[in-house]
Amino acid sequence: MNQESRKAGKNLRDFKITEEIIACAIRVHRALGPGFLESIYEEALAVEFALSGIQFVRQHPTPLFYRDHQIGEHRLDFLVEGKILVELKAVSRLEDIHFAIGRSYLKAANLNDGLLFNFATAPLNDKAVLPRADRT
Repeated sequence: MNQESRKAGKNLRDFKITEEIIACAIRVHRALGPGFLESIYEEALAVEFALSGIQFVRQHPTPLFYRDHQIGEHRLDFLVEGKILVELKAVSRLEDIHFAIGRSYLKAANLNDGLLFNFATAPLNDKAVLPRADRT
């Protein structure tokens, strides 16, 4: 397991909301299990967030800049409570590149904290804290 995936949520600024996010992801995974496309887990997690009273924006647009020029746009899977990035995967295992991409998303969105969930594993055990790239 990647070092970043140990003790997910413990190092984030808002431990309470992080724990709630993780609990929602676990409920979704327990109900659906592995084997679906990422989009199915995204839809289910949106339902779970709403039922749990968690404020979120799904597919949050984030402009990408290079030398003060907008060069594109990325969509975050979830922006929770306006401050936590939640990215979803459905892959056989998380690779270092998934963590690097997550850190880049944090930087682009000017966020400090994020979680990465891989729903293709059983049990859902790949929860990862993503420290922002320019914070390390």
